[in-house]
Amino acid sequence: MKSYLKLKRVCDCSIAALVTVALSPVLLIVAVAIKLESKGPVIFKQERLGYKGKPFKIYKFRSMCVNAENQGSGVYSFKGDKRVTKVGRILRATSIDELPQLINILKGEMALIGPRPALTYHPWPFEQYTEHQKKMFDVLPGITGWAQVNGRKEVPWPERIELNVEYAEKVSFSMDAKIFFMTIFKVLANKDNNNTAETAAKQNGHA
Repeated sequence: MKSYLKLKRVCDCSIAALVTVALSPVLLIVAVAIKLESKGPVIFKQERLGYKGKPFKIYKFRSMCVNAENQGSGVYSFKGDKRVTKVGRILRATSIDELPQLINILKGEMALIGPRPALTYHPWPFEQYTEHQKKMFDVLPGITGWAQVNGRKEVPWPERIELNVEYAEKVSFSMDAKIFFMTIFKVLANKDNNNTAETAAKQNGHA
């Protein structure tokens, strides 16, 4: 597994660099569109838990209004959430909002495929994960992962964590290839890309 993870890291950096250069015109257009529609930064930064539970700042194109988290609807958005901008809806539907995470990959903080990085305080702080659950932090977090292609935002946190642990224990080229192609299908079909109001409420701690 260690040898594969080293090869995976080299491939991730190479792909991230090539995609960043190739899509630079698209990234510029998106940045301009975000800036023209609403006030605030183009890039949204948020602390997440990374490898071995070490916090890092994840990058995304901003798809919500500024200070959305403090507007009473919780951390997680849901279908029809008015805090999401018009440009943001397009970015989320196409997953373009995730592209700045290519920089996280180049910085060594993320991988193309791995467990999606959780917030530092939700569903709970790193110290409150069980030893079994902490196995998910034995690999770099990813832009997409095993939990994302098995329900994505509709999967409750305990199940997401278990899927992440399963990935960390079984990571291989075949598993990554399977996740890659399943991710393409999910993005093209725009499946499981929104929390239902009920799921969002549970995840935000309102239920």
